Parts: sequence; C-alpha cells; structure tokens
Amino acid sequence: MILMRHGQSEFNVVYSVTRVDPGIRDPALTEEGRRQARAAAEALGGAGLQRVLASPYRRALQTAAIIAETLGLPVTVDPIVGERAAFACDVGSPVSDLRREWPDLRLDHLPESWWPSMEESHDSLLVRCARFRDRALADAERHALLVVSHWGFIRGLTGQRITNATWLRYDPVSTMPLVEPWVDP
Repeated sequence: MILMRHGQSEFNVVYSVTRVDPGIRDPALTEEGRRQARAAAEALGGAGLQRVLASPYRRALQTAAIIAETLGLPVTVDPIVGERAAFACDVGSPVSDLRREWPDLRLDHLPESWWPSMEESHDSLLVRCARFRDRALADAERHALLVVSHWGFIRGLTGQRITNATWLRYDPVSTMPLVEPWVDP
C-alpha cells in the first residue's frame, strides 16, 4: 500500500511560513497543490494501484480526485484516515457540501458533521491508527491501495514526517504505530 499526503493546501501556504494557525476551515488545494497531485498521478502510473482511499477533508479529496481521474481508479472515502484534529483546517465540510462538489462519490456512510468535535489526543490518534492498521491487515488487496491522507495520520501510523504530495510504501505487517510523544508538523 502507498500512503500519500495531500497536495499543498491554502492552510499549508500560511502555516509553513508563520507557524500560526491562519483559521482556514477545510482548506482547498492551491494551484501548486493541484500541480503536485497531477505530478504524483504521473509518477504513480506504474505502481499497480487499483483503488484510492481518501480522507473526507477537501484537500485530500481534491488530491485523490486528480489522481483517480488520471489513473482511472475508484475512490472510497473514510474518516479513519483523516487528519489529527488540532487546527482550524481540521474542521471539515458538511457532507451536503461535499456531495455538491463530488456528486459521484459515495458519502452516505458519513454523518453530516463527520469530523471530530474537539482536538484529538495523541493517544486517540494512535488508537485510530491501530484500527486502520488492523483493517489494512485484513485487506487482501492492500498492495494495490493508495491512501490519500494527512501529516498527522501518516506520522502516527508510521513515525515518518512527509511533505505535501509525497508518499511512502506502508506494510501493515511490519510497521508498528508511533509511540513517541506528539510533535507538531
């Protein structure tokens, strides 16, 4: 399986310079983020992917949509791979808004307000990562899966920090979730 962080978002542009939360809820990709997603799709063309699992945040859905369209892959949406709720950008968009933007995505399994209502603790993140890892272990087709997710989730799952629109191979059999104290991106 491949874990990929979404492309550059409006939040990332400001936060990467100021290290201050700019208060942007569920930010969209920037033009650079869209370019990054297109480049990732080209680079992943020979990876044998058959499906995409995406976080319901707009930046992840936009990244997944670009890759899926380019590679002709179906997209499934699941908040289990969402970001660790800690900033304004981690307040999602209501399902009714997501349906307008992505009418072909199946979203009926999500409540209207699907994101966490408060900051997610490090321990809660690790429990969510462990649930995902267990699901991945049970998925016989995981080798052909691209997961479009976020910095905090990928860090919690693998212990690695990755930049926008980069990816890494993940083997749930040999990789254990992070157990060290949380560090901001």
